[in-house]
Amino acid sequence: MAESATAFAARLRTRFADATVHVALPRGEVGMVVAPADWHASCQALRDEFGFEMLIDLCGMDYLGHGSDEWDTDVSSEGFSRGVEGKGAGRFGFGEQHSQQLAQPDGEGAIAVPAQRFAVVVQLLSIANNRRVQVKCFAADDALPVVASVNDLWPGVNWFEREAFDLFGIMFAGHPDLRRILTDYGFIGHPFRKDFPLIGNVEVRYDAEKQRVVYEPVTSVEPRVGVPRVIRDDARYATAAGEDRDLKVGGARTGAGEAK
Repeated sequence: MAESATAFAARLRTRFADATVHVALPRGEVGMVVAPADWHASCQALRDEFGFEMLIDLCGMDYLGHGSDEWDTDVSSEGFSRGVEGKGAGRFGFGEQHSQQLAQPDGEGAIAVPAQRFAVVVQLLSIANNRRVQVKCFAADDALPVVASVNDLWPGVNWFEREAFDLFGIMFAGHPDLRRILTDYGFIGHPFRKDFPLIGNVEVRYDAEKQRVVYEPVTSVEPRVGVPRVIRDDARYATAAGEDRDLKVGGARTGAGEAK
C-alpha cells in the first residue's frame, strides 16, 4: 500500500528536525523549508536516503512586496475599483529609485511575509517510490543571496541554476560555470527581481547613421501596471450588496446631518 502524504511528512520531520515540513491537503503535496546552511546536506539526504533520484525543476523566487498590491478589488455601488495608488515594485521609470519595503499585513486572512527576500525552490521526484516533494531554501543575505549548488547531486540542474542566477541574481556556491544564460551580453541587472523596472533599463534600436545597433535609456515606454487576477463568478450580487451598503452609509450620514 502506498505511503500517505501525512506519513511521509512525519518521516521528513523526524529526519530533518530543523526543517519546516507542510502538507497541502487534499492534494497531498508535501513541501519543506530548510536553512541555507543545511541546503546541500538536506538535498543529498533526500537523494540518498529517500530515493529522490530526479530533480525536475529549480527556480528562484523574490518576495519583495509579497502580500501587497496596487489595486483595490472590493465591490461598491460603482462596481470593481480600477484605481492605482502609489508605485508598486517594478513600476517606475528609468533613473527613478525604488524603496518599497516588504508588506507586513496583519489581521484575519493575512499573508505571512518571509523575513528573507530571495528563495530557491526545487521539485524532486522519486520514480521508485512514486513520490514528489518540494524543497525551499531562503538565502541568508538579501544584498548578496547565496546558496550552495546541488549540481554535484543532480548534474541536470546546471542550467536551472544558471537561469536563477541570470534572472534573480542568486549565486550558487560551487557551481562549475555560473554565468548568464538567457539575457544578452553586457546585460545590467536581473529582470525577474521585483524591483527591476518593468519597462527595462535600456531600449535597443538600429542607428542608420552609425550603421549599428545602439543601446539607449528607455524614453518611449510608459511604466506598466501589474493587474491582479480577479475571479468574478457573477458581480451582480456583490454589486447589489455594495449598493445597499453605500445607501445605508449615505442615509446614516444624512440623518446625522439633519440631527445637527
